Order: sequence, then structure tokens, then C-alpha cells
Amino acid sequence: MPEINWKIKDIREQVAVIDGKVAPTIVLKNARYLHSILKTWIEGNIWILNDRIVYVGERMPAFVEGTEIVDVAGKIIVPSYIEPHVHPFQLYNPQSFADFAAQTGTTAFISDNMTFAALMDNEKAFTILEQLRQLPFSFYWWARFDSQTETELEEEIYSTASVLEWLEQDSVLLGGELTAWPKLLRGDDQMLHWIQVAKLKGKKIEGHFPGASERTLARMKLLGADGDHEAMTIEEVESRLLHGYAVTLRYSSIRPDLPQLLKDAVAKQLNVFDHLMMTTDGSTPSFYQDGIMDKCIQAALDAGVAPIDAYNMATYNIARYYNMTGLHGLVATGRYASLNILQDEFSPTPQGVLSKGIWLKRDNSKVASLPTIDWSAFGELHMDFDLCDEDFQFSMPVGIEMVNDVITKPYSIPHLNHSAADECYLMLVDRQGKWRINTMIKGFASSVQGFASSYSTTGDIILIGKSIEEMKFAFAKLKEMNGGILLTENKQIVASIDLPIAGSLYDGDVETLIDKELALKAALHERGYSHTDAIYTLLFLQSTHLPYIRITRKGLFDVLKNRVLLSAVMR
Repeated sequence: MPEINWKIKDIREQVAVIDGKVAPTIVLKNARYLHSILKTWIEGNIWILNDRIVYVGERMPAFVEGTEIVDVAGKIIVPSYIEPHVHPFQLYNPQSFADFAAQTGTTAFISDNMTFAALMDNEKAFTILEQLRQLPFSFYWWARFDSQTETELEEEIYSTASVLEWLEQDSVLLGGELTAWPKLLRGDDQMLHWIQVAKLKGKKIEGHFPGASERTLARMKLLGADGDHEAMTIEEVESRLLHGYAVTLRYSSIRPDLPQLLKDAVAKQLNVFDHLMMTTDGSTPSFYQDGIMDKCIQAALDAGVAPIDAYNMATYNIARYYNMTGLHGLVATGRYASLNILQDEFSPTPQGVLSKGIWLKRDNSKVASLPTIDWSAFGELHMDFDLCDEDFQFSMPVGIEMVNDVITKPYSIPHLNHSAADECYLMLVDRQGKWRINTMIKGFASSVQGFASSYSTTGDIILIGKSIEEMKFAFAKLKEMNGGILLTENKQIVASIDLPIAGSLYDGDVETLIDKELALKAALHERGYSHTDAIYTLLFLQSTHLPYIRITRKGLFDVLKNRVLLSAVMR
């Protein structure tokens, strides 16, 4: 259960509103609201004092001096939406993403801490968590148990002391996601200990089991996994439910499974909607042009799911699973005053948004922005080293072939022919210049001359291109930017995204970021990138929770055989 922040004085004042001694700050009059437990629409009045609902029912308050009374007759009130599986560092940052998400009704976030763990110590990370807690939103977190790549720093980043410090945080609701579950099955008792500690503290354990067999699901359930969000077919949904997993359905740019899964559930007349949740799984910015959790609810409605079930999958079901219905997921006395005002039950994008009693959207217009956050704890990316001709030596026998956006396989390089239609040079360079890994990548693009990115799983530098000279130019421009993503051609920058926060995050609004991302993706597509999402490709080139071959800090890594094929070269 998350920490409740109301002090004795606050609670006495809230009770005094009921007694007619204190005026509420806001009253939503003539509301037709969703009661998620009764699963019905009820008419009444909603009294709010500051950030808390103090009464919901037929009465109006006796004392209303200074109260803002809003007549919402003809509108629908639902709880603000909860995103239960957020990767809040997909170019955007947690504050900018929340500010953007609020305009479509999502004001609570259960988020990945991996970037914190990779780029700073816990003390600095917790200062940022505290800043975010002060915003009129609800930020919760999960504690990672692995870096989802191969790195020499794994034991330092994910030490028992560090993981347990995260699990001590009231805002941390779960451990995972378990991207390193094969290690657990191979006998990693340290990770099993962390799972046991998390469960003793009442926290959930989220799996990451794409394509898992029934045997794997059973074994992982015994080891402590509570939920999973990787089902891609209705049969996989049913299999997880049969084993007692909580199931979250995905709607993301590379796994837009949700609409079809819900259509299949409706067609099979599965009465399981009380046990399902929905997520956009930390999509890249442009995927959110037409919504976040409201987009998921609309997909459910379009699939034939009953409206109350559709809304509960983005609100009450999530709150119930994470033991926080005392604060979220209900329009009821005592909960946070985080509410969405809708035109009707078939229109989940809100006309008005209240978050912890603060208006963020009214009459379809944004009325408040979030205060900015001090990101200085992340630091800036300063690459105080140069690359020389010796660094651009390519003589390896094996390269990486892209199967899709994120799945790769090894391929044999009989000769280094960078002019082959879909082959490029590929380098991963330590952000401090200590080492490099050189190979080839097949299937990324056909005519990219130079490409550089400081956005990656570990924050190290990715260089791609068909021209070594253009790759050098791209790297030099990346240094000047102090981090970002850029595409170059004929010694000119074609498209770029500046990422001044640690070389990984954009320091601006998501709307502007979307424009930059779309321009970059369009330029890559013009040059032969044929997959769906190049930003995901950059992120997952290092990710060893996916098959089959990855470029990591240790070198070129065979995921299935769990071994380094080619080691990193020290500079």
C-alpha cells in the first residue's frame, strides 16, 4: 500500500467538511459517475477538499463559502486512468510524459526505475522521486533486479544493498520486470532472495515471459511471479490466467496486441475482464499522438467490451491488484480527487481532468502545466575523447541481422562489403571512451551514411553507417550536442533529437519531441529503414532478454548460449 500523506490536521479538516464547518474547495454537482465496485453508473454530488474526495452522494454541502461549484449535468465522471507499466525514459522524461498524459486523462503511473539505476546512485535517484511526488500526479515505481544487458557493472548496480534500498521505498509497488528470468531458473538464489523480500513487503513481482511454455509459467509462478504482460495470443492470455497470473494486455508501437486480444476474448465469451489490465508498455513518443490509456479504453470499446469493464481495466482493476483502492480507481469518499470528466461513456478522452484536486484540463483545453524538475542529478554527457582511424577497424566474422524492430540473429560475414544493399557498419562505444565493439548490422537501412545515438540501454554510444568518414562526422556532431540522436549525410545533419539530460532524455514538452521523432523516423525510412520503430531498435540492440544476438558492454553476445562471441576492445 502506498504511503498516505494526510496528517491528523488534514483529516480533521476533511471531517469538518462533512459537519458543515469547513467549505469544500470544489463540488461537482449533478454528477453521473462510475462506481467501479458496484459496476454501475450513479448520480450524485462529489465534494472535494484540496486533493481528496471527502463525500460522494446525494447531499450538497451546507457551507460553501469560497467553494467552486461545477455543474456537470449531462457529463460522465470516471476515475483518472492509471498506466501500470511505464518506461518513463523513452526520450521523454517522467515529468514531461505526465504533463502530456494528463491531457488525455492518465494521471497515475507505475514506472520502471532502470534508467535511475544505470545512471546514478540511489541517493540521487530518491531526491528526484521526492520532487516527482510533489507534483499533482501519482508516481509509483518498480525495482529492477537486472540491467537486461551484459555489463561488467551488473553486480555493482544491482547489489543486494541497492535493490533492498529500492524495495524499502513506499512508492515502489513491485519487483521486476523479470527480464533475467532464465538466470533465476538456472539457480540464481540472490534474485530469488530479492523476490522473497519484495513479497514479504507486500509488493508484486512482474514477469517478462514472451512465448513462455506452460512449464515455464508454472516454474516461474512457484518462484514468485504474480503477473505478466507478454501474452500475444488469446491462448497465451488463457494460459496465464489458468496458472493464476494477473494479465496485462499491451498496446504499443511494436506490440499492438490489445485490440485483437480483446476481440478474441469477446468472441470466446470469456468472462475475465475483471482480471485484466491494459498498458502501452512505455511506447515511443509518436505512438501517443492519439492518446495513452484513453486509447486503450477506446480499443476495448471498439472490440465490444462493455464500457464499465473497459474503464475498470484502466483504473479499478489496476488499483485493486496493487492494493491501492484506498487512493485510486474509485469515485468514492477518501480517494484522491483525480477524476476525468467525459462527454459520454463511449468517449474516453476527457473534456476535463482533475488530478489531486487541481484542474489540468477544462472544456477540452489545457489550463495548468506541471512545475519543472531539477534533472541535474543525471548530469550531462561530456564525451571528452575522440575516435581515431584505428577505432574504425572492422574484421569480425559475425554480425547482427535484424529480423524485425527488436529481434536479431547472427549472420556470417564472408567479406566486409559495406556497399551491400542492407549492410552497415555498427559500433558501440563506451560513453567515457574506454572501450569499443565493432561489427556489421544487416537489415537496419540501405543508404544511411552516418548515424549516432547516445540513447541506448546503457547510455553508451551507438554509431551506424555505410561511410566511416560520415560516422566520424556524426560522432563529432554528437559530441557538440552533448548527447542526442542524429542522422548525417554529405557532412550535413539531416535530422536530429537533442537529449541534454545525461545524453538520454529530452528536456522539453512531448508535443515538440513527437515532431522531432517523426522527422527522424521519416528520414530513416527514406534511407531504407523498413521496420516499425527505430527508437525501439536503438534501445534493444543491447537487450539480452530478447533473442538472439546483442551488442553489449562485454562484447557481441549470444543470448541462447549465454556467452560472448567477440569481446569488447579496450581503447
